[in-house]
Amino acid sequence: MTTGKENSAQEVNLEAAAKLIAALEQDLNKVGGDSRDIQRLRDEVETLKNVLNSPVRRHHWVKEGLHSIREVFENALDTAVAKGLKGGQYIAEIGRILGM
Repeated sequence: MTTGKENSAQEVNLEAAAKLIAALEQDLNKVGGDSRDIQRLRDEVETLKNVLNSPVRRHHWVKEGLHSIREVFENALDTAVAKGLKGGQYIAEIGRILGM
């Protein structure tokens, strides 16, 4: 029988997550404006970047951060796409990293 603790301990590919965050950060730097959704996305990216750069890397923190970024894209996709972000590609990549 699998416990919730074992499921939450499933490891995330930290290298893939770091590459995704670096690419997303570059794209966000190209986006003008300060809409609430774009700012929330920037904040989530910065938070996850800090988690990934931390000497203590907790896979469940990375998973939570990726889920938060995915949620922002899903709830603000029209805004992000209109601003030139590749929202669909990021959602797909996050899903792949999380094994969805």
